[in-house]
Amino acid sequence: MAAGTGRGPRTREHGPRAGEAARAHALAALRQAILNGDFAPGQRLIEEELAGTLGVTRQSLRAALLDLTAEGLVERIPNRGARVRAVSTEEAVAITECRMALEALCAAKAAERITDEEAAQLRDFAETIKRAVGERNALKYSELNRELHRRIGVISGQHIAVGLIERLHGQLVRHQFQLALRPGRPEVSLGEHLAILYAVADRRPADADQAVRVHLASVISALQAGPSTS
Repeated sequence: MAAGTGRGPRTREHGPRAGEAARAHALAALRQAILNGDFAPGQRLIEEELAGTLGVTRQSLRAALLDLTAEGLVERIPNRGARVRAVSTEEAVAITECRMALEALCAAKAAERITDEEAAQLRDFAETIKRAVGERNALKYSELNRELHRRIGVISGQHIAVGLIERLHGQLVRHQFQLALRPGRPEVSLGEHLAILYAVADRRPADADQAVRVHLASVISALQAGPSTS
């Protein structure tokens, strides 16, 4: 994931589009660009420029920005337009505390619902995560962590909780990226993620719930500690 590269969404070759399809296209493209780190926190989102880049009308682009504002990814400044919302450490901690309750629920439900095939796939996935840490590939490990949480959410069948988690996660991407690059952090969180994974795969709901809480409490402590100087 690129951190604040400024690349933005890809340029479209076709003329402006309007209506619901255009709004949905702009929403998806801008959301992905923000989550990828292509826009830096606080970066202005210029409507005319983005509408041209995405091949949609300014009205459709503006509607997409309103949706992203509701998701907490964008903020609108009076008389200055929209910009990527910067999430403070205090907010990141509060959001992670909310995630703790939702993700613990999903992990416990996943442990109750998981099939033999899904359990085998999770155990195979554990080996992939271990390799990423062994190869010191922090970016790959960060991506695999998100995939693990996504898989557990799907297995849980808790669609409402998963939707809420996705919205919360979008606001934390920048902080999670920075944590993944912090020296020693992947080795710490690997054991925490494996504890969640194996508790779900072994059908231990109470342990899965507790493992999520331990992991996210560790994330909160890391956020509060600030950047490492080592």
